[in-house]
Amino acid sequence: MTDFIDIAALVDIPRQGARVVKTATGCIAVFRTADDQVFALQDRCPHKGGPLSEGIVHGTSVTCPLHAAVFDLNSGRATGADDWQVQTYAVRAEGGRVLLDAAFLARRSAA
Repeated sequence: MTDFIDIAALVDIPRQGARVVKTATGCIAVFRTADDQVFALQDRCPHKGGPLSEGIVHGTSVTCPLHAAVFDLNSGRATGADDWQVQTYAVRAEGGRVLLDAAFLARRSAA
């Protein structure tokens, strides 16, 4: 069974926006859609290293702010002709709180 850690209130993440969680293994972007779904992806585009947390969220996709590649929030795969993919992480919203898979936060860095 997966353990989850409470990382934020759902209202702390703007609709169609993101917040960043810093971990020992890198930054994770936690996204909130217009209908309050939450997703978590590696916060670094594989093409130019753009911060996906600063991209535009539309539906269940995010557009990289540096070069407009579109990533599916469910799979982490770029849509279209690009063969890029970013790591996804287990996350859920429950009782107005956002919970992230504890395995990725066990060695969370202070920042």
